[in-house]
Amino acid sequence: MPPALDHVSAWIFDLDNTLYPSSADLFARIDAKMTDYIARLLDLDRVEARRIQKAYFLGHGTTLAGLMAEHDVDPHDFLAYVHDIEMDVLERNVPLVAAVAKLPGRKVVFTNGDAPYARRVLDRLGLGESFEAVHDIHAMDLAPKPAPSAYAGLCKALAIDPACALFADDMARNLAPAKAIGMTTVWVDNGSEQAADADRSFIDYTTPDLTAWLQGILEPA
Repeated sequence: MPPALDHVSAWIFDLDNTLYPSSADLFARIDAKMTDYIARLLDLDRVEARRIQKAYFLGHGTTLAGLMAEHDVDPHDFLAYVHDIEMDVLERNVPLVAAVAKLPGRKVVFTNGDAPYARRVLDRLGLGESFEAVHDIHAMDLAPKPAPSAYAGLCKALAIDPACALFADDMARNLAPAKAIGMTTVWVDNGSEQAADADRSFIDYTTPDLTAWLQGILEPA
């Protein structure tokens, strides 16, 4: 382990487009179902439904948060609908499983999705037994990343000292609140970022491939 990471005892990972490559395009299936949900809910064509969907994402952190705030949508109904997708594009990632297993300390998934969906993804990747916990949108009291309360709640619920934690996410904006409370941050810059920001001062490490980055820090000196 590089000396700069010797302090890390909790390894925290986002799920979508972080633990699997964005090239799998799994989230596109969820994204399409979100559009369908809004079109049905508000009786709109898909073009207008998608415009509203992205506006909610940018304005509220997630599409769900916007729908709850603006239309009192039941989160369980929404999540059950949009996560009802095939996962045939995901394959077991043996090198990633091995790298995560070698990391010293605790390992946690921190996702704006829900735990049942996360478990399905992890099982497909071969990571079903790799993490001690999945801290999901319900554990966040439905206030998603990048809301500061999501990070504070994670640390409180799992007794994590943020100064001894590393957080990896494909969305750069989700790293700023983590850095603000003392976490080491890794941006998985794989093209999925949707909220570009010129300020990258809160990013400690950048990689296009999480597996390769983990293998790199775990190589013998």
